[in-house]
Amino acid sequence: MIEHPVRTHASREDLPREEQLAWRLAEVATDSVPVEPEVAEMIGNRVIDNAAVAAASLARRPVANARAQALAHPYRPGAAVFGAGPEVRSSPEWAAWANGVAVRELDFHDTFLAADYSHPGDNIPPILAVAQHRGLDGAALVRGIATGYEVQIDLVRGICLHEHRIDHIAHLGPSAAAGIGTLMGLDTEVIYQAIGQALHTTTATRQSRKGAISSWKAYAPAFAGKAAVEAVDRAMRGEGAPSPIWEGEDGVIARLLSGPHARYTVPLPAPGEPKRAILDSYTKEHSAEYQSQALIDLARRLAPRIGDLSRVAEIVIRTSHHTHNVIGTGANDPQKTDPDASRETLDHSIMYIFAVALEDRDWHHERSYTPERAHRESTVRLWRKVRTLEDQEWTRRYHDPDPDKRAFGGHVTVVFDDGTHIDDELAVADAHPRGARPFAREQYLAKFRTLADGVIAPSEQDRFLDLACRLDTLDAAEVRALNLTAPPGALGTPRGASENRGGLFQ
Repeated sequence: MIEHPVRTHASREDLPREEQLAWRLAEVATDSVPVEPEVAEMIGNRVIDNAAVAAASLARRPVANARAQALAHPYRPGAAVFGAGPEVRSSPEWAAWANGVAVRELDFHDTFLAADYSHPGDNIPPILAVAQHRGLDGAALVRGIATGYEVQIDLVRGICLHEHRIDHIAHLGPSAAAGIGTLMGLDTEVIYQAIGQALHTTTATRQSRKGAISSWKAYAPAFAGKAAVEAVDRAMRGEGAPSPIWEGEDGVIARLLSGPHARYTVPLPAPGEPKRAILDSYTKEHSAEYQSQALIDLARRLAPRIGDLSRVAEIVIRTSHHTHNVIGTGANDPQKTDPDASRETLDHSIMYIFAVALEDRDWHHERSYTPERAHRESTVRLWRKVRTLEDQEWTRRYHDPDPDKRAFGGHVTVVFDDGTHIDDELAVADAHPRGARPFAREQYLAKFRTLADGVIAPSEQDRFLDLACRLDTLDAAEVRALNLTAPPGALGTPRGASENRGGLFQ
């Protein structure tokens, strides 16, 4: 790896574009190194993972509405839309939108955490949509996805957005644009312009993940993917981007991040070095914010030791700064302890999640979030006894430069009504590569079968998995068939709560 320094440059300095971060990322995208076999296999795993969580979300209103928007933009050759039949094709940017929402709706796919947060699997829908539209084969698709993961994860390692309350999709727009550039074999100049445009159009605040969280939490990454497709299209037509986009006097670093005097370092593969970043990311066993994964596993482990939950006086979770301030009591969001809160809010409340996991000794992507479940009296009582504290040691471990030592869990103290207590802690989730039950192909297949059951016919599941398990050898026709078709009754209703509400495109 090379360490690329990034800082603000005054306009009079005339920073050469070859020294700009956007250009360096474009060079990574155009470096045609072979994709290593273990990387290709993991890309197949993540395509399976995305499809699994998309299948489970097909009937949910936000997904149905996004799909309806895509289907209102038919195009040939176009790209497939999750759930729709093989004959249905939408323009690639709208297919990326609909499929991106389906993948993100349940907050149930892969993650990478470092200086910032990310769900790098969000790169797959826009890159796949363009591959299908342009008639590209599986080898090109795998190269494009490897770049998307590499660029996003490298940005997440080097640039913190959260401390300035900028949403993590500001790293996703550039990475998806870079991945599409690799997929299509575009030159460095075109990809450079597309990255700049994608960053400029996808920089937004984190209010989408704060307070009363709405369906936009799932829509925001899909919007970034759609914007990346459009950015590449414009750049291919010769249109440019703000430059330098990160380093400019009024650029992202100077005005939105740490200011004109800030210094960042972004690690990038050296020329000829394989793109392996996907291997440092990890998926979820549970449908909830990643920083809750280890704590769900810990709750399930603690429950038999606690026994009678009515005796619990207090539960204190000592954890990292990020966990405390994003999904814990450090967020100061009253919505996180409100039984009427949205599903999107509850999956960002470790107080709720830990209470339910203790009671049920399990976690389910639907049952754990129903209004009836959130209003259960015993749950509400237990939920409001849970609080989080930032612990400097857990914060240090969260940011450890050695990924083999990084920790995303916490230490839990359960205090009983007689003053006695029990303690336990867990550093990483069971499904993490260093966890008790790390995910490999077998576990991804099992997750897919579980989530697709009752939604996708078994024969259709088999057809899709046959393609996904040999992704890098697919021909163009097989890439176009890389989709799931669901029966009409599994697709939900594309409207709001009132039948009088619809969109501009009926």
